[in-house]
Amino acid sequence: MEKVSKAGQPLLPVCSPARAAIVVAVRRVWHSLGVIPLGAFLLGLVIGSFLNVCILRIPADKSIVLPSSSCTKCGKAIAPYDNIPVLSWVLLRGKCRNCKTKISAMYPAVELLTGILFLACYLVFGPSVEALKWAVFAALLVVLTITDLRERILPDEVNFFGLGAGLLFSFFTVPLDGTALWISSRWFDFPPPRMALSFADAVLGAVAGSGLLWLVAEGYFRIRGREGMGLGDVKMMAAVGAFLGLKRTMMTVLAGSLLGSVIGILLISVSKKGRDYELPFGTFLGAGALLVVFFGTSALRWYESLLAVK
Repeated sequence: MEKVSKAGQPLLPVCSPARAAIVVAVRRVWHSLGVIPLGAFLLGLVIGSFLNVCILRIPADKSIVLPSSSCTKCGKAIAPYDNIPVLSWVLLRGKCRNCKTKISAMYPAVELLTGILFLACYLVFGPSVEALKWAVFAALLVVLTITDLRERILPDEVNFFGLGAGLLFSFFTVPLDGTALWISSRWFDFPPPRMALSFADAVLGAVAGSGLLWLVAEGYFRIRGREGMGLGDVKMMAAVGAFLGLKRTMMTVLAGSLLGSVIGILLISVSKKGRDYELPFGTFLGAGALLVVFFGTSALRWYESLLAVK
């Protein structure tokens, strides 16, 4: 209830000059151009720390919630002040405080990568649902790419969660692919609602991405008599397709294949690994998908402009 004076006028709250100066400073910082990007980067660092837990525990069928993080060598629980993303690793010089065992550089690298990706999502897409969508997508890809690189595994838990998240986000974001709109224009006199088009684009992307890789895997098996690609890659592309839609999913497969071919040839050339060396194709697909998120739209426009000229 508002306090009033005897004359019936509202009483203004008493505020010291120091408190007023602090309030003004906080408002200036909040409205400055740098605070939101910094917040996005710091949030990415924190999420990256959680992604490290997922990368280590999900392939081992362990809970990502309990127990709390501990040293893999001595088993001592990591104190909160030793679990600050990137900073703690630097201050501890990459060693456990208790037993001095070296801590893998993967931990700060994943945290820093996630922070950079979250910042990029904000800078490219602004404060929007689209930015949140691509930040979630980037986080999922970090887990999948690093897990495949380390373990040659693409966990079903992450793939199915990604598929569900991609389909869910389609209801709240503008359809960018255009494939569903193109199909509907030939079936209906009036275009369906935007939400339906966006969801249809997500479904088409998921079916096309997983279907294409399944055909490649099945064809390789029938020709060579052994598996050349696991179903994890197929499920991963279902999740990727749900986020990207048909056109950008095809771009992802192309980019991932090119990256895998070039890096695979280099590995075989400079090392003693034979041609049967198992490349982490999911890692290359994830890298390709991230490239498509940030550069795919401009690449599509360039390609479509070439077709228009012809």
